[in-house]
Amino acid sequence: MALTLYFHPLASFCWKPLIALYENATPFKPVVVDLMDAQSLAAFKAVWPMAKFPVLRDEARGCTVAESTTVIEYLDTFHSGATRLVPQDPDAAWQARMWDRFHDEYVHKPMQKIVTDRLRPENRRDPFGVGEARAQIAEAYELLESEMAAKRWAIGDEFTLADCSAAPALFYANTVESFGGRKHLNAYLDRLMHRASFARVLAEAEPYFSMFPLDPKPTRVRAPALS
Repeated sequence: MALTLYFHPLASFCWKPLIALYENATPFKPVVVDLMDAQSLAAFKAVWPMAKFPVLRDEARGCTVAESTTVIEYLDTFHSGATRLVPQDPDAAWQARMWDRFHDEYVHKPMQKIVTDRLRPENRRDPFGVGEARAQIAEAYELLESEMAAKRWAIGDEFTLADCSAAPALFYANTVESFGGRKHLNAYLDRLMHRASFARVLAEAEPYFSMFPLDPKPTRVRAPALS
């Protein structure tokens, strides 16, 4: 098989290219990387020495593609399907890229700061940094609540790269910093979770949710939003 994706089902940034692959039913070989297993790690480093996933290997073109957004752009260019994740219209394209970066920088990365801080020894934790991360997520929520009041997907009526980015960011962020009564943001996450491509990612990740270091654990069953 020409395409191989190196990833882990629990890793949030890996969900972005998985959504893209499932969205277009793109054939690929999945390789789950266990960074705690020396043999698995060594095999992954032979493909990508930085040992950060996701990484896509395209044997037919002799290309190794790292970083989640770049993987999706690569798939959209060289293995495109019915759903164009980077719109051909220039104005729609820059919006998709901007909201992709928004979800990564202002939701996804602060969420990861909170999660990874819990993995540190207690005397090495960073409560100030975690507080800043929670504040940044809350600020992002406020903007998204306004943005999603009149939109079905991140940039309008079409599912794009930006939604591939929003899905894991918002799913995990809502676990560590609840949306509360933000009805438009809650409705958007519900739409994402019912999208077949993301629903499949969640189903495959569910057996690993117990490994999540914070409580409550992630769940595919959403509680009713607060009014």
